[in-house]
Amino acid sequence: MKIFFLFTFSTFLLSAFEQAAASAHYDKILTHSRIRARDQGPNVCALQQVMGTKKKYFSTCRNWYQGAICGKKATVLYECCPGYLKMDGTRGCPAVAPIDHVYGTLGIVGATSTQQYSDISRLREEIEGRGSFTFFAPSNEAWEQLNSEIHKNLVDNVNIELYNALHHHMVNKRMLTKDLKNGMTLVSMYNDQKLLINHYPNGVVTVNCARIIHGNQIATNGVVHVIDRVLTAVGNTIQDFIEVEDDLSSLRAAAITSDVLDTLGRPGHYTLFAPTNEAFERLPRGVLERIMGDKVASEALVKFHILNTLQCSEAITGGAVYETLEGNTVEVGCDGESLTVNGVKMVKRKDIVTSNGVIHLIDEVLIPDSAKQVIELGGAQQTTFTDLVAQLGLASSLRPEGQYTLLAPLNGAFSDDTLRMDQRLLKTILQNHIIKVKVGLNELYNGQELETIGGKLLRVFVYRTAVCIENSCMVRGSKEGRNGFIHIFRQIINPAEKTLHEMLRNDKRFSVFLSLVKAADLDDVLSRPGEWTLFVPTNDAFKGLTDDDKDILIRDKNALRNILLYHLTQGVFIGSGFEPGVTNILKTIQGGKLYLKTVNDTLLVNELKSRESDLMATNGVIHVIDKLLYPADLPVGNDQLLTILKKLIKYIQIKFVRDSTFKEIPLTFYKPIIKTYTKIIDGRPVEVTEKKVTEERIIQGPEIKYTRITAGGSDNEEKLKKLLEEEAPVRKAQPTRRTQGGTARRRTRLANH
Repeated sequence: MKIFFLFTFSTFLLSAFEQAAASAHYDKILTHSRIRARDQGPNVCALQQVMGTKKKYFSTCRNWYQGAICGKKATVLYECCPGYLKMDGTRGCPAVAPIDHVYGTLGIVGATSTQQYSDISRLREEIEGRGSFTFFAPSNEAWEQLNSEIHKNLVDNVNIELYNALHHHMVNKRMLTKDLKNGMTLVSMYNDQKLLINHYPNGVVTVNCARIIHGNQIATNGVVHVIDRVLTAVGNTIQDFIEVEDDLSSLRAAAITSDVLDTLGRPGHYTLFAPTNEAFERLPRGVLERIMGDKVASEALVKFHILNTLQCSEAITGGAVYETLEGNTVEVGCDGESLTVNGVKMVKRKDIVTSNGVIHLIDEVLIPDSAKQVIELGGAQQTTFTDLVAQLGLASSLRPEGQYTLLAPLNGAFSDDTLRMDQRLLKTILQNHIIKVKVGLNELYNGQELETIGGKLLRVFVYRTAVCIENSCMVRGSKEGRNGFIHIFRQIINPAEKTLHEMLRNDKRFSVFLSLVKAADLDDVLSRPGEWTLFVPTNDAFKGLTDDDKDILIRDKNALRNILLYHLTQGVFIGSGFEPGVTNILKTIQGGKLYLKTVNDTLLVNELKSRESDLMATNGVIHVIDKLLYPADLPVGNDQLLTILKKLIKYIQIKFVRDSTFKEIPLTFYKPIIKTYTKIIDGRPVEVTEKKVTEERIIQGPEIKYTRITAGGSDNEEKLKKLLEEEAPVRKAQPTRRTQGGTARRRTRLANH
């Protein structure tokens, strides 16, 4: 009868506790393990065991479907869920484990070493008696892994040292996993020592960074949780540890310099990735001195090693991103038994538990972008640019106290022909990629002008899904350093030198189109300041056009203007600025619509391929096409004109409505031009408006707005020309191939010729 009562009572307790624990991470993961094992019978849980180890986990969905934990293959095991037992001749685990006092429960869960030590230390009588205890019981393997000297001292002094050590694993009230909240601090039964609880979203629960591997084994006088290591006393803060640890003297100096050390002495739940002295010694020469001499940089450096959450190694079963006190993030992961930071195995010693967090010793110094000079921000895909900047002497002009923005093209943007250029020309190109002021991505806006250290003004174009400067658009990867930003670009930036009209005049491919522009009195439009996108047909588009045909076109000026102005739209639209595969509708000056999209890096205009795109002019951009464009909904009312257009345009059916005429597109004289310059004064943009009346023809439309960011004077064009005219030995940049770590990398080396 007594056994039946105990069986019924334990079933009731388990049922009540399971319902109450429904919201705890540990219990949710356990429920998932039950579901995965439902085909094995009742009360069976599916676990993953890391191959080659004894480590078992109730796994997250991510680990389960990957079939791996910490990158190592894991096999599936089916075991009775905590609190249940097998019965001979039946499937699954239909029996509830017998309920006993805490001492007896230690034997039920297999913690026989802890049970034995409880016996010889005279703790047994206490945990067999009345009370409500929580016992975090080290597994047998945990005792085996304990430092041999510590283990011997405990066993040699069972009445005091061992007894106290076991009391340190106990709390004087029943605490199930659902009650063990993340960040909670419990008071142990030995000298009120702290027990730091962490309950992670992946279901892992730790006590002073020891993982609960078998939880919630109910006893008549409490509960037993089996843990994977023996707990040691926690007394010091992270600050205390740093101050006495000889191998952290460099970190200590940096933390004192930056006024961060005191933070690590305050209450909290921190994780410190602490670089050893050897790690600091491996920093490049001069880097540590520069950072230590800059309080802002040193503070960023130290804070980049600190998380405001406590991350025990046993809780990390895959990669996750965490925010540091510096503000940026690090990825903490694992590779087998090793912890990784940003994908690199660098943790030498794990889980040094303190009263306000945990320390992991690492053998590399983590340098955040905010502590780096702007030239140091370049990644593996920008090495050609950063190498050239250094070799051509431009890096030395980027003063640590200055403010700059680097516009760094990808390595693939530098062709062999570019690298073989005269060194002076190459230097000029690179100067066009260094802005005199510090401008972040969120500070860029359409129409903005940025001044380079070479004195050029670069225009900014902002589109729905892209930000472009002149002909080149950004890719992801912008970073902010101590003295500037770096933005990554697909191509080398080519600042415009000529107007649209000058570009047409200097390229024989466009002679027919230009002659028609002149006949329509539109050449002034292409010469004046503005922001235009012009689709220019080459001479091939006019094959079959006779002189007589041309005369007929010219005589009907309204028709000619309608045709030509269908090729012109207000605003600068870079081909690579369009979202791939999406149709963009542009209204032309003629009034009709153009349909643009990019497919496989090719710009399509009304489904016609642009043969060459993004030719930048000072007042717009040219996209080259080999067909004459014509609005499909615009009818022709003249037989002669219809015949001419059918010769040139075969890709659409031109409408014919007899006697229909083309509308007149008016031009306006003496329109005031309003220019608004935005200057950075005392760190803030200030608009300066200049208004003047000039006699020039423009198409009716919105006023044009110019903005400029400037930071002082610049070299003029004459100085640059003189520089290129100087007699000096020609040096060229030659690419060389270097392989490091098995990966090919193009480096750039200057060679004398």
